[in-house]
Amino acid sequence: MLLALALPVLPPATPSNADLWWGALAGVAGGIAVALLYRALAVGTMSIVAPITAVTAVALPVLTSIALGERPGRLAVLGILLGIVSIVLVSRQPSSPSPEEPALSVAQRRGGQGVRTGIGPALIAGIAMGIFLLALAQTGSEAGLWPLLTDRIASIAFFGIVMAVARASPRLPRSLLALALGCGTLDMAANALFLIAVRIGPFSPIVTLCALYPATTVLLARTVLAERLSAWQAAGVVSALMAVVLIVSG
Repeated sequence: MLLALALPVLPPATPSNADLWWGALAGVAGGIAVALLYRALAVGTMSIVAPITAVTAVALPVLTSIALGERPGRLAVLGILLGIVSIVLVSRQPSSPSPEEPALSVAQRRGGQGVRTGIGPALIAGIAMGIFLLALAQTGSEAGLWPLLTDRIASIAFFGIVMAVARASPRLPRSLLALALGCGTLDMAANALFLIAVRIGPFSPIVTLCALYPATTVLLARTVLAERLSAWQAAGVVSALMAVVLIVSG
């Protein structure tokens, strides 16, 4: 809704039908990616799910862009590789479960069931996220932010159909309404910034920079929730910062 209200006051744009369809594909793929990621985190182990999803989401677009002829500089390539390593490091969690963790989840993880059931959704979520990034990157600069409108329309329509088939209630508790609106606003802002970035810069480094979000999550958890960083996570944050410097320099 916020995007629809903002589009008329943004600079004029002339999206083609292809741009709008690419946006719709991105919306369906992105929605599937988020849903499967949440599912994988619920049934699996975060230290395995998070890096699988993030690395897969990076690998698919980067390999595709290189296959199509993009050749990042040496520093950028080194930064991309270091960024992938940092994703794995910052996503690591302590092996011992917290006292607040559900007993069923603990039992599943001790038996390896959580690991097995989380890997499949995590891989598919990463592939879907990679398709989302690739689809948005196909839109032209003359399309402005209009592809994001069809992105969101397609995503809402897809989940509306899923909920209708599953006969699930779309109601959201009032206590979570403000949180949901805030998350939606940040998500749309991130999509808009990504769309602008891929139109003015090389695709592979930009995708890698976007995939460094686990480092931001870890730092926010440290500053807002006073969570402690493990040695692996601290190393991952440092690696992420170094990766950013290398990618920008390259």
